[in-house]
Amino acid sequence: MSNFQSIADRFEIEALRGSFTDAVMMRNYDRLASLFTEDGVVRIPHINAQAKSRQEIRAGVERMQGLWGCFVQTTHPGTIQLLGDTAIGRAYVSELMHGRDGSSELNYAVYHDRYRRTEDGWKFAERVNAGQIPRYHTACVLGAPGELRRKRRCRPTRRATKSQRQAPT
Repeated sequence: MSNFQSIADRFEIEALRGSFTDAVMMRNYDRLASLFTEDGVVRIPHINAQAKSRQEIRAGVERMQGLWGCFVQTTHPGTIQLLGDTAIGRAYVSELMHGRDGSSELNYAVYHDRYRRTEDGWKFAERVNAGQIPRYHTACVLGAPGELRRKRRCRPTRRATKSQRQAPT
């Protein structure tokens, strides 16, 4: 593989990860599902969720997003290891969620990804959110800017152990 092709592949995979976040933020579930291969899989072990097709992915994300009045996800660059027409990588995400029930959460996690080159470009073959549990998770009370909330302070509710931080096999 030429150096130029390697650069182009990395750029397209990074754009794929950005498109995932954009589709989630815009609540465009059809677009989000199209970012996966037909047999694509999403696993979120810490909430015991799994989707094994574009249809299941679309339905699962729409159902989860229905819980949130506000959801902000930011994807940060991670690693990409090219393996010909497949690749593996990690992407780091931060998520701020405000539930329709008044709850709030702040989550920092890692996606462990498998990618596959298709006729339509690079797609997700699998996304696994952090293996076991998020790296850092907290339940916060969000209020208006400048409002001091004393009822609950934002503190971690879960921390990953060293063995949980390892990439899933």
